Amino acid sequence: MSAPKLQDKVIDALKTVQDPDLHKDIVSLGFVKNLNIDGGNVKFDVELTTPACPVKEQLRTECETKVQEIEGVEKVDVNMTAVVRPTEHAQPVLTGVKNIIAVASGKGGVGKSTVSTNLAIALSLTGARVGLMDADIYGPSIPQMMGIPISSPKVGEENKFFPHEKYGLKVVSAAFLTKQGQPLMLRGPMLGGIIQQFLQNVEWGELDYLVIDLPPGTGDVQLTLTQKAPISGAVVVTTPQEVSLIDADKGVKMFQQVKVPLLGIVENMSYFVCDGCDKKHHIFRQGGGKSLADNFKIPLLGEVPIIEAVAEGGDAGTPIVISNAESPASQAYKDLAGRVAAQLSINQANSGEKVSSDFELAWKS
Repeated sequence: MSAPKLQDKVIDALKTVQDPDLHKDIVSLGFVKNLNIDGGNVKFDVELTTPACPVKEQLRTECETKVQEIEGVEKVDVNMTAVVRPTEHAQPVLTGVKNIIAVASGKGGVGKSTVSTNLAIALSLTGARVGLMDADIYGPSIPQMMGIPISSPKVGEENKFFPHEKYGLKVVSAAFLTKQGQPLMLRGPMLGGIIQQFLQNVEWGELDYLVIDLPPGTGDVQLTLTQKAPISGAVVVTTPQEVSLIDADKGVKMFQQVKVPLLGIVENMSYFVCDGCDKKHHIFRQGGGKSLADNFKIPLLGEVPIIEAVAEGGDAGTPIVISNAESPASQAYKDLAGRVAAQLSINQANSGEKVSSDFELAWKS
């Protein structure tokens, strides 16, 4: 068979490979790159929208299988690559950052900062360039969880400062602006000033994802960020019990009101697996996260189990995805990273509109 005819057959075969999240074939999506045919050897790249794609191996296997079935093909070499697509914004801010993910909770104590930290590291482990902003001004815990000593950031030109770096992440926190153990006692307008500095005066460089750990509630920091930062999507963290769901419900409604896309719900402390009986125990009740997600018709992104090593890792500055990569909690966070990245890609594919960063306009609509 001639090379041109074989190429046509390869393209036709790849048109039957569907991305299960985007619901289109990989040829129409422009994923197939650098197709090369040398005799019976077929080689090509599949360029995904994120290195955290949860169906990457599924797509690779399907491509190999379908091309291998073509008469005249002796060998198939599929190279899986990824280029993260940026979310387009009406008012560009942080132009070097492709996607901004806000992690929020309606109330404190649900493990939001733990989720933010492990989500950011899990995204980074896939090969993505990731930053982590600790926007919990009054209770910054990210430096402790990341094992970063409290020290002033390096200052560059035009009074811009550089993030600390650890575990492949670029990290900024209000804790770095004061001495160890000293509280930041600030009124509302001053909170907005710090957030503005984090957005405008930090040398973030080129990032695929910036994860922002918001403070609990629906106050000044949340409103400043939704007004000033082009947030690509929000993740709301809850625990299963009703008292947490009541406040998580308010968090979801806040993002809806300010026109920030909801990526989904994370149910933290979902269950505990007993060492002796290997049975799941739902200490804080069961199904609350799914109920909340179903109520708002948004995805349940993950259920993270209660594991002692999660707390130990946070206290020691070695998050669970680093300290014990094979634990059920680590796998839950890796799955979460894939689903968050996939949901961003789905939103980008489905929306022809730019994400608004104008809070006043959002409220008027």
